Amino acid sequence: MADPSRKLPLDERPERSIGDEMPPVDWHHDLGEEELDQRFSTVSSEGQSYGALVWRRLRRSIPGVLGLVLVALLLIVALFAPFFAPVDPKAPNVAFAPPDGLSWHVPGEGPEAGWHLMPVSFPLTEGAEYDPITFQPILSPDYENPRQLVFFAKGWEYSLFGIEMSRHFIGTEGGTPLHLLGTDKLGRDILSRGIVGSRISLAIALTSVALITVIGTLAGITSGYIGGTFDLWFQRFVEVVLAFPQLPLYLALATLIPVTAPSGLFLTFVVLVIVGLGWAQLSREVRSKTLSLRRVDYVRAAQAVGAGDGRIITRHILPNVLSHVIVSITLGIPTIVLLESFLGFLGFAVKPPLISWGLMLQDAGTFSVIGSYPWILSPVGFVLITVFAFNALGDGLRDAVDPY
Repeated sequence: MADPSRKLPLDERPERSIGDEMPPVDWHHDLGEEELDQRFSTVSSEGQSYGALVWRRLRRSIPGVLGLVLVALLLIVALFAPFFAPVDPKAPNVAFAPPDGLSWHVPGEGPEAGWHLMPVSFPLTEGAEYDPITFQPILSPDYENPRQLVFFAKGWEYSLFGIEMSRHFIGTEGGTPLHLLGTDKLGRDILSRGIVGSRISLAIALTSVALITVIGTLAGITSGYIGGTFDLWFQRFVEVVLAFPQLPLYLALATLIPVTAPSGLFLTFVVLVIVGLGWAQLSREVRSKTLSLRRVDYVRAAQAVGAGDGRIITRHILPNVLSHVIVSITLGIPTIVLLESFLGFLGFAVKPPLISWGLMLQDAGTFSVIGSYPWILSPVGFVLITVFAFNALGDGLRDAVDPY
């Protein structure tokens, strides 16, 4: 019996006419189950746009989706910061108060004793014992006076988009201050200051990245497309900018602004310094992609039919470098957030009464404070979450935009 899987030579194959029926194909025999599912999953009866394909690949990346969700939450919290801040970020209270204790169970035999659906917080009271280092009374939870936590609680008044409001996402039933992350050296709530400070920190990062993207992309495309002597000398200028040691230059330029200068002027100067030193790297990356794109067939065809340089750049080159630019944006934001936190820790960022994460980290400048009040390092958590969110989103976008 002949082996059906053996291919016959051409002269030994049976002749077939057009009307003969083709033998059935056993797809499960030729392809494995896994390869078959993958083959049919990629077949679509409708055409998909480039954005739909990127979104489809991004959804398969767990870190990318997690980063996208965290970035969306960060932007929402920053946009509606006073609503999510349970306490007035500028209102003083007990200095270096530890975080309020939360529990679903109230010990004792009073009317509030037992289990609760919503957690309750216990106010801090001064005990009879003293701290051996600071010689201050040790605060302990008051289990006899629990405070019920509620959503959309009434608290301090604020203005949101011109509307006077007093409701907050979470708070206590009686409107007493809730310190979930403790207080700083002036008794101000750390959680509320971190939420409100996200506006300044993210605004600096987003504004700087937006300007870096525009300047770097335009400079890189122009240099790579024109080429020649202009490209030669322009790249030498880019190399000079990249050769500057950034950190000493940040500190030197920041000291040019007087201490008594308005916070807005100081903030604008910090953004301009970050942009002035940050556009060169993106420009070099975009230029390298433009050099390869200007030699492809569709660009040469556009030049042959008489298309202008502006049309070729905007319609043929710019869309092909946008994928790299988008990934650079998501990966550049956490870098600027870390830079702003570092400059703020050194005292070269925003000035009070503005609030930023870097400014909050100034309270953790000594080891004695960190050892006695470790919750003062809570702003580091805000920075870590932001850096992780944008890095995870950037990695997911990088794999989705260019899977090969």
